[in-house]
Amino acid sequence: MGVMPEIAQAVEEMDWLLPTDIQAESIPLILGGGDVLMAAETGSGKTGAFSIPVIQIVYETLKDHQEGKKGRAAVKTGGAVFNKWQMNPYDRSPAFAIGPDGVCCQSREFKEWHGCRSTRAVTKGKYYYEVTCHDQGLCRIGWSTSQAALDLGTDKYGFGFGGTGKKSHNKQFDSYGEEFTMHDTIGCYINLESGHVSFSKNGNDLGLAFEIPQNLKNQPFFAACVLKNGELKFNFGGEPFKNAPKDGFIALDQAPDGHVVKTTQTGSATVSQVKTSSNAPKALIVEPSKELAEQTLSNVNQFKKYVENPKLRDLLIIGGVAAKEQLSILESGVDIVVGTPGRLDDLISTGKLDLSQVRFLVLDECDGLLSAGYTDFIMRIYNKIPQVTSDGKRLQVIVCSATLHSFDVKKLSEKIMHFPTWVDLKGEDSVPETVHHVVVPVNPKNDRLWERLGKNHIRTDEVHAKDNTRPGANTSEMWSEAIKILKGEYTVRAIKEHKMDQAIIFCRTKIDCDNMEQHLIAQGGGPEKKGHQFSCVCLHGDRKPNERKYNLERFKKKDVRFLICTDVAARGIDVHGVPYVINVTLPDEKQNYVHRIGRVGRAERMGLAISLVAMEKEKVWYHVCPNRGRGCYNTRLKEEGGCTIWYNEKELLGEIEEHLKCTITQCEPDLKVPLDEFDGKVTYGQRRATG
Repeated sequence: MGVMPEIAQAVEEMDWLLPTDIQAESIPLILGGGDVLMAAETGSGKTGAFSIPVIQIVYETLKDHQEGKKGRAAVKTGGAVFNKWQMNPYDRSPAFAIGPDGVCCQSREFKEWHGCRSTRAVTKGKYYYEVTCHDQGLCRIGWSTSQAALDLGTDKYGFGFGGTGKKSHNKQFDSYGEEFTMHDTIGCYINLESGHVSFSKNGNDLGLAFEIPQNLKNQPFFAACVLKNGELKFNFGGEPFKNAPKDGFIALDQAPDGHVVKTTQTGSATVSQVKTSSNAPKALIVEPSKELAEQTLSNVNQFKKYVENPKLRDLLIIGGVAAKEQLSILESGVDIVVGTPGRLDDLISTGKLDLSQVRFLVLDECDGLLSAGYTDFIMRIYNKIPQVTSDGKRLQVIVCSATLHSFDVKKLSEKIMHFPTWVDLKGEDSVPETVHHVVVPVNPKNDRLWERLGKNHIRTDEVHAKDNTRPGANTSEMWSEAIKILKGEYTVRAIKEHKMDQAIIFCRTKIDCDNMEQHLIAQGGGPEKKGHQFSCVCLHGDRKPNERKYNLERFKKKDVRFLICTDVAARGIDVHGVPYVINVTLPDEKQNYVHRIGRVGRAERMGLAISLVAMEKEKVWYHVCPNRGRGCYNTRLKEEGGCTIWYNEKELLGEIEEHLKCTITQCEPDLKVPLDEFDGKVTYGQRRATG
C-alpha cells in the first residue's frame, strides 16, 4: 500500500495485521494525492484510513523541505564542494574569505562582522567539531539553522560563543565560560536528542550553553561562525582532533547519511525558500466533539510513534483547555492540528493559527459537523487555505462520515473538493447483522402504570410545569407527561429484564440525561457505586471536559455499567463491543439512529438496541433562544415564540423504517425480546456463532 516502514511498525504493534476494507481502499488514493470521500460504519478503521497517509505525506513534505527539495526535483548541488564538510562559499558575507581547503577562514574587515555556514547540516544525533584561533581577532562560533542571519547569535535561529567569554542568542549576550584568543581550540557540541548546545576550551568542558527551543528541534543545524578582523581553522573530523569528544559525541564528518542535509545555498538559481511560520500546520483535522478530537489525536500519536528526523509535532485545539497552553505549543511549532470548530474558529480569526501552509484538510464525521451548523465555518477555513502550496502541491480535502448519503455532504463536496473519489463501503444506511434492534411502544393509554406511581418516578424536564397533567385531565399535556414517566420506568425494566452489564443510554437533551442519571441514582446506583446494577455516568456538553473524559474512561474500564449521553457527545466515541443500547427517545435525524445502534455488535459481537417509542405526541424542549436553554423556562410552542415543540415519534419511526427498508421488530412493555432472528439463545456482547 506504499506505507512507510516506520508507520507499518507502529501499526503492527497495535495488532493490526491486515488493513480494514476502508483502509485498503482509501490509503493508496490519499497517498496518490487525490481528494477522497469515505463512508464506512463506525468502528471500521476510518480514523486510520486518513491518519496514516496524512502522517506520511506531512513527514515527506517536511523531509523535502529539510533537504531543500522543491516540488519533485531536488536542488542541484553543483560540484564536489557540497559532498564534504567544509565552509560554504555560497553562504557567506562579502568580506569572509575561505581557503582552498574549505576549513581555513578569514575576515580582515575592522568595523563589521562577517559570517559563514558549513555546506552540510545535521538533523539527528550528537556531534562535535573544533575551531582553532590563528590570531587575536574577534570571533563567535557555534551552530545555526539555514534561516539564521550570518551574524551568528543575533537572531532566534543561531547560537554562538565569542572570544570575549559571552554566549549569544537572539541578540542576548550573557557571560559564559571564559575568554579565548590566539592558539586556543574551542570544541562545539550539539546534542539533537536532548536539544543541548555546549562548548569546551582546550579540552575543558564549559557546561551547558543553550537549550534549543521546541520550534527549532526539527531543523537541520549547520556549523557557523562570524569574524571581525580574525582568522581561524575548522576541523570537522578530517584530521585528528586536538581534544577528542566524549560521552558518545562524534565528528560531523562521521554523521550517517540519513542524518545529514546538504545546504540549499549552492550558487545555482533556485526558487527562494519560503520561510514557514511556527504556527502554520501542514494538516488540519476538524472533529465535531472534544472526545472524538482526543481519540483521533491519540491514534495519530500511535501511528507516528517511530516517525523521526524530523519528528512530527501535533496539537489538540479544543474548548475547556486553557488557550494560553495551546498558544504556547503553537508558537513552538506544530505540523498536525486536530480540533473542534469553536476554539479553532477563535484562533484562526485572530491570526493565532496560520492556515497558509495547510496541505490537508480533513473533515471527520462531516454530517455531524453540518447538522451542528458549521457549514459557514468550514467554508471560511477552506477559503483561507491556499489551493496550491508554496512547493507546488495541491490542497487535499478528505471527508469522512459514517454515512455520505446526505444531501448536505454532497453539496459541500461539490464546493470544496477536486474530482473526489467516493469510497463507499457502506452504501445506503443498513443495520449490521450483529445488531438486533427492537421497538418498545410507549402507550400511556394502554399502560396506566404512570397513574399509580405517585411521586416515585423519574423527574421530568418541566415542559409541563404550568400544565394540568393529573390523571383524568385527558389532555395532550397529560399524555405527554405520562410518556416521560413511563420511559423512565421502561429503562429500569429493560436493565433488569436483560441483566445488562454495560449499555449506552441515549437521551434527547442534556436535561434528560441529568434526569436519567438521578433516576438511576434513586435505584441505588450512580457514578460512585462501582459495579452496582445501576451504576452510571453522564456525558454531555454541559459537563466539564475533565469530567467527561473521566466518565468515559470509567465506562470503558467497566467501573460503571451505563453511559448516559446525547447524540453530539457520543458521536465517534471509540467504545468496542457494547452489548446494549437504549434509545429513550428516537433521534430526529434518521442517520443518527444508525449511529446510535452502531454502538452495539461491533467487531462481530452481538448487540441489542432497544428504542422506547411514544405512541402519542410528546412535548419537548426545542431551544431557539440566544442562551440555547440556559435558564430558559419558556414552555410556549416555537410558533408562539416559545422553546418547545410536539415530538412525533411514530412518524419518526416510519421514516427510519423507510430509510432502512425494513420493519423493526416490536416487543411488549415487559421488554421480553423475541429471538425470531436467531437460532436459539443469544448472549449479547459475545461473538456471533459462525458456520
